[in-house]
Amino acid sequence: MTARLREIYRNEVFPALKEQFNYGNVMQVPKLEKVTINMGLGEAKENAKILESAVNEIALITGQRPVVTKAKKSIANFKVRQGMPVGAKVTLRGDNMYEFIDKLFNIALPRVRDFKGVSRNSFDGRGNYSMGIKEQLIFPEINYDKVDTIKGMNIVFTTTAKTDEEAQALLSAMGLPFEK
Repeated sequence: MTARLREIYRNEVFPALKEQFNYGNVMQVPKLEKVTINMGLGEAKENAKILESAVNEIALITGQRPVVTKAKKSIANFKVRQGMPVGAKVTLRGDNMYEFIDKLFNIALPRVRDFKGVSRNSFDGRGNYSMGIKEQLIFPEINYDKVDTIKGMNIVFTTTAKTDEEAQALLSAMGLPFEK
């Protein structure tokens, strides 16, 4: 059973993008390659429970166990040593990616207070889009009573689009609500 959003991409988004940008080859049509979710936890150096709860929350949200990221360099001002755990990240591909995106676009983002859409200025110039979420409580899997601290996360959509215009057309056709 394939993800609902993957079927929408195949049946609606793909033909619309091919027609909109007049691609001669079907391999030119942009598609999503991966989605990376990163949660940086600077306070994890003092409290290991925060890192453990972040790993569990990302696993609940994405359905995939995250990797604990470690500091690459020692920074004395931040009291960080090389190799200390400082965050957690997960890379989603395939059906897991489409399930997460469907949940993010249709369930989580509308739960954000005073939500008017995501910024159009967060493209990197090569067709990838980055966005930040201030709190993990917008996802339905997170139990509000079991949350010890509110943690934000960064979400990066990596596409095969060559330009930001193509990537924006792809993401908006898939359901990402951009600001007016």
